[in-house]
Amino acid sequence: MKDYQTIVAAIKDDIAHIKLNRPDIRNAFNEVMIAELNDAFLNLKEDNSLRAVVMTGEGKSFCAGADLHWMRKMKDYTYEENLKDALELAELMYNVYTFPRPVIGRINGAAIGGGTGLVAACDIVIAAGSAKFSFSEVKIGLVPACISPYVVMRVGLSRSNRLFLTGERFKAKTAVKYGLADEVVDDDDLDKAVEEAVKQVSNSGPRAMGVSKELLRKVGDYNFNELKKYTAEVIAKLRISDEGQEGLNAFLEKRSPNWIKE
Repeated sequence: MKDYQTIVAAIKDDIAHIKLNRPDIRNAFNEVMIAELNDAFLNLKEDNSLRAVVMTGEGKSFCAGADLHWMRKMKDYTYEENLKDALELAELMYNVYTFPRPVIGRINGAAIGGGTGLVAACDIVIAAGSAKFSFSEVKIGLVPACISPYVVMRVGLSRSNRLFLTGERFKAKTAVKYGLADEVVDDDDLDKAVEEAVKQVSNSGPRAMGVSKELLRKVGDYNFNELKKYTAEVIAKLRISDEGQEGLNAFLEKRSPNWIKE
C-alpha cells in the first residue's frame, strides 16, 4: 500500500487495515484525509484477494469529525468550492458503503459528526465501551448532510430525526440500542471481538458477500448518485448561509452562536 500523510493502510493475511492517523487532534479529518481515504478504498477495491477491511483510529479516538483548520478554510469558501469539497466527503461515504467486501468498524473511542458517518457506512461495527457518538453539526448551524443516507439506513428515520435535531451525545451501549453499532465490548476486549468478526466473514464466500451487499442496496432502492449530489448541495448552501457562517465563527471563536439565549 502507499504511504499516506493522514492514514495508515496495510494488508495482512488478506485483511486490509486502515487507520486514521492524526491522534494529536483525535483523528479529525480534513480534505487531505478524505482524499487519502478515497484513494485507499479505490485501490483496495481492485484487490480480489481481500476478504475484509478493518477501519479504526490511532490513539484514544476514532474520529472527532472535521478538523478546525479545515473548517476555518471552508468558512470562506464560495458555494462552488464548498460543493466540490462536500462532494469529496459524499464520495468517501459511498466508497466505504459500496466496498465489495465487508468493512468492519473498530470504534476505539469518540466518533463525532462525520466520524459517526464513517461508522454508519461500515457493514459491521464493534465499539469499545468508552466510545461516544454525536451528530453535532446542528450546534454550529450545519447539518450532517453527506452522511445522512447511511445514518438513516442504520438507525431509521425517526431516530435520525431526533439525533440530527438535538446533536446529543450518546454512549456505545445506546449506539447498539439504536442500531448504529452491532456490538459493544470492554475496551480491553476490542481486538478480540474484531478478530472474531474477521474470522466470521473470512469463512463466507468472497464474491457472495459482494453480491449480498449489492443486493441489499438494490432492495433498499436508494439512488446514491442522486443523493451524493443533493446532500453535497445542502451542506454547501448552509456553509455560506448567514446562520452557517455565524455558527462556524462562533465555534472557531469558542463562543455561543447568536441564536442561543443566555
